[in-house]
Amino acid sequence: MKRIELIGVNKSFKEERVLKDICLTLGDNKIYGFVGRNGSGKSVLFKIICGYVIADSGKILIDGKELGKDIDFPENLGALIETPGFIWYQSGFENLHYLARIRNKINDTQVKDAIRQVGLDSDSRKWVGKYSMGMKQRLGIAQAMMENPDILVLDEPMNALDEKGVEEIRQLLLQYKQPGRCILITSHNREDIEILCDEVFEIKSGILQ
Repeated sequence: MKRIELIGVNKSFKEERVLKDICLTLGDNKIYGFVGRNGSGKSVLFKIICGYVIADSGKILIDGKELGKDIDFPENLGALIETPGFIWYQSGFENLHYLARIRNKINDTQVKDAIRQVGLDSDSRKWVGKYSMGMKQRLGIAQAMMENPDILVLDEPMNALDEKGVEEIRQLLLQYKQPGRCILITSHNREDIEILCDEVFEIKSGILQ
């Protein structure tokens, strides 16, 4: 099944052409890795797939539906891109509870399950503003996964995690991969890519290798 199709996608910011004629087809039951230097276009590509950024030209199809025409945002996609943004004076559960109410697809029990799944205490009253960077990253991953999406897009998910945290999140992603699901990740850690990914794409100066 074709989960994601990009056909001739281009994106520029002012005079800088960030993505150049990207053509890509991704199916399910796989983890796809995207590697490249900072500024190569990886995060912009992920934002376009999520519907956060509009391409200048080309088509983006998610499960056969065209972004910007049939749908504005993918219907069953979870994402963590760049630094997670949370309300600092609320707990982890309160933050995810608020986000879960937007689409109202899951209940509080499922929110707590997602928090525990990434190794955090779902009953803690500790403000997110007092979390370590690693705890915030774990909560960001929980937010991306809590609605059990078919497509999971994670930009540098291992950022700020210690060695134990990296291993736990690797195992979580490997368990999450199954028929009907498509996972996209970026990582500067070669070991993450080698352990997790079924296919790897390199982006150099906006060109997909």
